[in-house]
Amino acid sequence: MPIYEYVCTGCGLKFEELRPLCDAAESACCPKCQNTAKRVLSTFRSVSKSESGISTPIGGNSCSGCSATSCNSCGL
Repeated sequence: MPIYEYVCTGCGLKFEELRPLCDAAESACCPKCQNTAKRVLSTFRSVSKSESGISTPIGGNSCSGCSATSCNSCGL
């Protein structure tokens, strides 16, 4: 079963839920306020390591989660 990401339309909580593929198009219930949550596209990070072991993000200068220009500072 895949893990899907949802955002609650009521409180804005972002959460993940493990659901069967046949339920992929259906909304989910927010675990915090019980309002309807809509499925959102998940983001992911991709890095490449050089022969010398230096990590470089693929597709941009930095990760979306930090302001670093290199992944050397986070150890990836």
